[in-house]
Amino acid sequence: MIGTEGIQLLQSFSNAVTELAESVSPSVASVNAGRRSGTGIVWSEDGLIVTANHVVGQSASPTVTLGDGRELPARVVGIDSYSDFALLKVDASGLSPIRQGNADDVKVGQFVLALANPQGRKASATSGIITSRRRSMRGFWGVMIEDAVISDAKLNPGYSGGPLVDASGRLLGMNVAYFAGRGVAISVDALKEVASRVVRDGKVKKGFLGVVVEPMELPEDLANSSEVNQTEGLLVRSVEPGSPARVSGVVMGDVILKLGDAKATDEYELHRALTGGVVGKQVTLTVLRAEKIAELKVTPKEAD
Repeated sequence: MIGTEGIQLLQSFSNAVTELAESVSPSVASVNAGRRSGTGIVWSEDGLIVTANHVVGQSASPTVTLGDGRELPARVVGIDSYSDFALLKVDASGLSPIRQGNADDVKVGQFVLALANPQGRKASATSGIITSRRRSMRGFWGVMIEDAVISDAKLNPGYSGGPLVDASGRLLGMNVAYFAGRGVAISVDALKEVASRVVRDGKVKKGFLGVVVEPMELPEDLANSSEVNQTEGLLVRSVEPGSPARVSGVVMGDVILKLGDAKATDEYELHRALTGGVVGKQVTLTVLRAEKIAELKVTPKEAD
């Protein structure tokens, strides 16, 4: 039987979770795109709404229902289908943008609350803890989730695009999927970066090399050499005909070490290096070939 002190502790925790959900709810919106519906996060006071791209789909005219019940037409500012991100704009002001945390705030074991409002009514919530972090992971629906935050908060249908917040209501990530008993969210830092690029360019420009790679650990003597000075690289398994990599001279068996000044220790780092400024520009691709360094000149194309 639970004693008085135990009941008081449980009641105190319950009240704290209730207050947390209520405090974040004004920053949670409903996104309806025809047959699809999900959740959005109020990103700015002047009407920017962040959500998952798979919620918006091909809709050119989604609607957003704010926490106060207003249903407004939304304009698609831009998307990044590769990372499952969409940015919408509604004609409104004085909204309650969510408080943004930082990737450094995310700790395994910490309490989190996932919120959603797919039906445009009162926000719903589930809770859990952060179970792990992943630098990148391939979603089963064909997207690359960068800097993924994994929790055991159960995400019901409609939670996609909604916020994952910490105990103080700061955004840690945007929920995009639930599988194998785990919720998957795009980290807040990745959201900030993608949102800024979409606001500026209307999309996220991504470079294309035309290689299939896999991480590999370098031999200790090479890894510790002054020329290499890194423990991992990307083994090239295939090169697409006519691709920028093929034109630059990349061949199967090469180990990519760097693109420009960015070390390619895994696919996530190479993907980050290919985002934005390198598209259409000649950069140095440093590879290890037969245990010798080769510097190739490559001009990444913009990915489709």
